Amino acid sequence: MKLFIYILALLLFTTSLTAETLRLSEPVQTDTTSETFGAPVDEFPPLDNIANLLNHPDLYQGRSIAVTATVKKVCKKKGCFFIAQQNEHVIRVAFKDYSFFVPTNIDNRNVTLLGELTKRVITEKEAEHFSADLGVTNSVQSGHLYEIIASSVRVDLPQTDNPS
Repeated sequence: MKLFIYILALLLFTTSLTAETLRLSEPVQTDTTSETFGAPVDEFPPLDNIANLLNHPDLYQGRSIAVTATVKKVCKKKGCFFIAQQNEHVIRVAFKDYSFFVPTNIDNRNVTLLGELTKRVITEKEAEHFSADLGVTNSVQSGHLYEIIASSVRVDLPQTDNPS
């Protein structure tokens, strides 16, 4: 797990190789500050902490969780997953039933997501595939990891200066 976190930390210092933005899903909700992808959510439940999820996963598996984090790296192929970070803690976020995607240009944006913590095994082939999708060779390692399967992701819109 520490090696996976170390490799993901390297993602913080890499830049995207792809300038084109893909948007394969439309938001289900929008307002002046955010767009929501996946299932609409009027109000998120109390927020959990990624450190607690990773340090005490047995307490969180199989129940609904909500987290606010920063997107450190998003899949550049489709927007089908991203790496979320809260302080020094990182976790992979995928989408329930592969039923929606996020825009590929949301690196460094804040998100609030609703989902479930799951444990899975990443095969060598999957690790290579995920690394390629992130645009960074060998950035994801095979082995056991925890990830969030999100049913809803609210993406903060970029802040714009409003000259008055």
